[in-house]
Amino acid sequence: MASIRIENLSKVYKDGTVKAVDSLSLEIKDKEFVVLVGPSGCGKSSTLRMIAGLEEISEGKIWIGDRLVNDVPAKNRDIAMVFQNYALYPHMTVFENMAFGLKLRGYPKVEIEKRVHEAAEILNIQRYLNRRPRQLSGGEHQRVALGRAIVRKPKVFLFDEPLSNLDAKMRVQMRAEIHKLRTRLQTTFVYVTHDQTEAMTMGDRIVVMKSGVVQQVAEPMSIYDKPANKFVASFIGMPPINLMKGVLVKKEKKYYFDEGKFRVKLMDEMGSCMASYVGKDVIFGIRSEDIYDKIFVSESSPENTIRVTCDVVEPLGSEVFLYLNSGKNSFIARVGAHNRPEVNKDMEVVFDMSKVHFFDPDTEATII
Repeated sequence: MASIRIENLSKVYKDGTVKAVDSLSLEIKDKEFVVLVGPSGCGKSSTLRMIAGLEEISEGKIWIGDRLVNDVPAKNRDIAMVFQNYALYPHMTVFENMAFGLKLRGYPKVEIEKRVHEAAEILNIQRYLNRRPRQLSGGEHQRVALGRAIVRKPKVFLFDEPLSNLDAKMRVQMRAEIHKLRTRLQTTFVYVTHDQTEAMTMGDRIVVMKSGVVQQVAEPMSIYDKPANKFVASFIGMPPINLMKGVLVKKEKKYYFDEGKFRVKLMDEMGSCMASYVGKDVIFGIRSEDIYDKIFVSESSPENTIRVTCDVVEPLGSEVFLYLNSGKNSFIARVGAHNRPEVNKDMEVVFDMSKVHFFDPDTEATII
């Protein structure tokens, strides 16, 4: 098994005009599952391909274990990569696809058969070994691609958006399969995705990227509860965090966020952190699950209760999304399935002010 250490890694394309990865530094522990997440074009796949040796490094250094691998060919890095398109050979059987890499490396036939059957048992695809890819479903393709990586017994597994071609139900199932695989193999996983749900449910740590730059590295719930900036707060979470511009006001030693159509009081302990922003613009953030219909709240204060119009009620089975309008801003509340107010009617909602975030409008960094 192996750790990965990356120092000041950069990747420049198109004669230096496009910097896909910009001075990325990261340490991944042995047996850790790290997820690189971000929108398309953020540099996550370029980073993974440089770790794999499939992309040339423009600047920086990569160690796998104690070995500097900048100039080590991909085939000698002791890694295995699972791609988005699975890259199975259509003319080969499942067994032959899984065995192909081992044959190229000159493994004995007995060892190849042993490893392929072991991997097939782990993934429950023994009955497919004599089939060809065209006879398999999407999820079965994915299992074969995983099996081809497992037989290598590499130090590091690299995954490049492996579930993006699957339907929603199959993605959930394969996430569970990869979890079980990780537990059984006990090796290092680096996983790239644009899907924040995959990132939150699978990673020991998440690396959030934007425009080639790392925005935050932390455990999933730490990123969710304590985002480093506005981008991280809005990218992680579904639906995205509600963001509103307004002014910070101080009155009689109390601090308020004034949105223009409503005003809510900050928690007393937030005041010292926000004092320098009094009279200035700030960005207020609150997640949908931290907004409640006042009818269902046993205790509330006028200082964190606002009147809004309910534009849309969207039932989703176990929960309901309420699309609300303050007259200046639109935002979403996520409430229980029993909560269905009338559309186009005014209602009162309560903000959980212990859960709110504030961001600097210029730097977009988190204030609190």
